[in-house]
Amino acid sequence: MTFTVKVLLTIALILSIAVPFGAFAAGERSRGRYKRALAANVFLFFGTMVFASCLFFTGNAFAAETASAASNATGMGYIAAALSTGLSCIGGGVAVSAAASAALGAISEDSSILGKSLIFVGLAEGVCLYGLIISFMIIGSL
Repeated sequence: MTFTVKVLLTIALILSIAVPFGAFAAGERSRGRYKRALAANVFLFFGTMVFASCLFFTGNAFAAETASAASNATGMGYIAAALSTGLSCIGGGVAVSAAASAALGAISEDSSILGKSLIFVGLAEGVCLYGLIISFMIIGSL
């Protein structure tokens, strides 16, 4: 695949995100308009990904050398480690935001439940640590 095609696909992916939410921000912000913008974003993103995969995976398959296969496995390992850390931290952040705001509201009404509420916030933060441990295990096996 040529450099030009890669640049065009990158621009298409950026536009698939920017155009729907740019159209959403231009007018009145309502729930229906947000859902339409999100649906357009998902459609354009996955459509671009399908188009890109068709371009990437067409052509003849050649036998890879052992060094090339090892470097591909190493690269995929690093991607897996990054995804395990990143996605677990996103999930942990969502959980902490919900648990911490509820804990602050509960503590403001009754200060005796501080310890109980901190346990739930700590459990939500543990999700991030589990993802980090998994990524260390993946990197250690490379």
